[in-house]
Formats: sequence, structure tokens, C-alpha cells
Amino acid sequence: MSFEFIRRLPTPEEIKEQYPVPEKIAKIKEMRDREIADVFTGKSDKFLMIIGPCSADNEEAVLDYLERLAKVQEKIKDKILIIPRIYTNKPRTTGEGYKGMLHQPDPEKAPDMLAGLLAIRHMHIHAMEATGFTAADEMLYPDNYLYLSDVLSYVAVGARSVEDQQHRLTVSGMEVPCGMKNPTSGTLSVMMNSVVAAQSGHTFLYRGWEVKTNGNPLAHTILRGSQNKNGHTMPNYHYEDLQLLVELYGERELKNPAVIVDTNHSNSGKKFKEQLRIAKDVLHSCSCSSDIKNMVKGLMVESYIEEGNQKIGEHIYGKSITDPCLGWADTEELLYDIADRV
Repeated sequence: MSFEFIRRLPTPEEIKEQYPVPEKIAKIKEMRDREIADVFTGKSDKFLMIIGPCSADNEEAVLDYLERLAKVQEKIKDKILIIPRIYTNKPRTTGEGYKGMLHQPDPEKAPDMLAGLLAIRHMHIHAMEATGFTAADEMLYPDNYLYLSDVLSYVAVGARSVEDQQHRLTVSGMEVPCGMKNPTSGTLSVMMNSVVAAQSGHTFLYRGWEVKTNGNPLAHTILRGSQNKNGHTMPNYHYEDLQLLVELYGERELKNPAVIVDTNHSNSGKKFKEQLRIAKDVLHSCSCSSDIKNMVKGLMVESYIEEGNQKIGEHIYGKSITDPCLGWADTEELLYDIADRV
């Protein structure tokens, strides 16, 4: 019934000093951060594709996938800006199951948080060196954000975290875009309130310090669908949902009104192939309304080398061990198709 204190972990500062970002890579991140920010502020009309595995569980396969993405990015760079998902923290509804590389650098072995911290930092830096991509990750634990703050170019706050005060206040101190998902209940006012909080400045307790933030003008919404009281999934990517979000933004004085549409999770009912249709549906809505087009900055897609998912221990290279994902063939075709449509 009590806490067992296993060991003191290094601070983010200590980890960063031990495993620094090379100067060349830091400059690439600065450039990428500006380019991504320009999409949210409206200076750029490029379309964002936040795409990648449900969970980044194997560095070799993740780097293989990213190298494939990089080749496609070069061909569509005038229209599409890819932000790969390197998700190293996984929320678990019941607390059971694989919680991501941070907890278990080897999914088949016991949790090892120190090894996990080093593994996720190594993977992010290696990805930057190999492909020039700076990535997205979910901020599941606000206190852990600083371990990766110098390598991430995009952050998401999940449906189960978006109402949490510490998450909202931590986002207010970030310098990169952060998407606030609608909660699993689907209540859009909760999501909008989280953006208001994240765009505002605050004074609060963080990692044992009294800190002050100025607010994050790049905080925005993510529509990911919801569940009703009977547990049935309820999508919220349709034209009417997007138009409602335009109106909700209009009722609030928020900077850079923007939304990313998550094509999986409750929008697809976790039927991963539906992501292909949903992406095209969203783009059609953009073609029907300039207000929607200006607000929709991109899509979030779960994709890996092999389609579907597998159980831990099956050892199918490049296949998700959490939620099912699109395979590479569909992913490549989707990216080229979206580039033709935007």
C-alpha cells in the first residue's frame, strides 16, 4: 500500500548534459520549429501530416519507417510538412499493458525507467541525425516533458489528460505547438477551455520550482472522436463538427485558431483502414468552406511498416504492438494523394 522508492533518477538537465543534441541538429530543429509554427500562424499554407506508429517500441523499425517517410517528404515538400510520431509514452485506460518505451525499452522485460529515459532520448536524436525530422510525442506525464523538450517539435495532450490542470499549465510554458485533444466524453467545451488555459500565462509549481509562464500561442485543438455512455464510438471529423468548431473558436479570443484531425481512435472506431477515407472526407470539407480550410492545419494518422497490430512477443518487424496502424503501402499512397488535393 506504500511507495517503494527504487532510485533517484537524473534530472532533465543532467540527462541533457550527458546526451546533448549536436549543434548541427539543434539548428535543424530551430528551422523545423519555425516552419511548423508558420503553419499554425497562417504564414505558411503547407498541410501538416503528423504520422507514425501508435507507439515507438523498436528503434530499428522506427528509423526504417522514418527513412521511408523522408524520401516521400522530399517529393511533396512544397505542399506537405511531415511531423513523424515517435510516441514513447502510452496511456492505458485500465493502467494495464505496455506503457511505452519510457517504461520498458524492451517490451518483454521488466520496467526500467532510467534505461527508458536514455533509450527515448537516443532514439529521438538518432532520428534527427538520420532523417532531419524532428518529431511529435504525447505528453502523458508533465514532469517528464523537459527530458525531451530540446528534441520535440510537436506535443499532444491526450483525451484522458486534457482536463488536468498540470498538463494545461505545462503547455503554457512550451515554445512548440501543442494539440489538446477533446476528452473521451467528446465535450468540446473541455477542449476549448484547455486551449484557453494553455494560451494564458501562469505561475505554478513544477518539478519542485515556482515557475512563471507567458502562455503558448501555438496551443490548439485536436478532434479525435468520443464515446457515448454505452461505449459506442462517436466520430467528430464531419463537416458539421468542423463548422461547429469554427463557431466555438469565434466565440473566444484565442490566438491562431487551428485544429488537427485525428483520423484514428474514436473517429475511426480503431478500424485503421478507415483512416484513408476519413482523411479524404476532411479534405472535402476543407474544399467546401474557406473557414474550415483556414482552421484545419493537418491530420494525425497512425501508420507503420506492416499494417494492423500484433501481440508482444510475436516479433513481426515494423508492426504495432499497441493499436492497429496503416501499412507502408497505404501510407505512401495516402501522402501522395493528400499532396494532390491540398
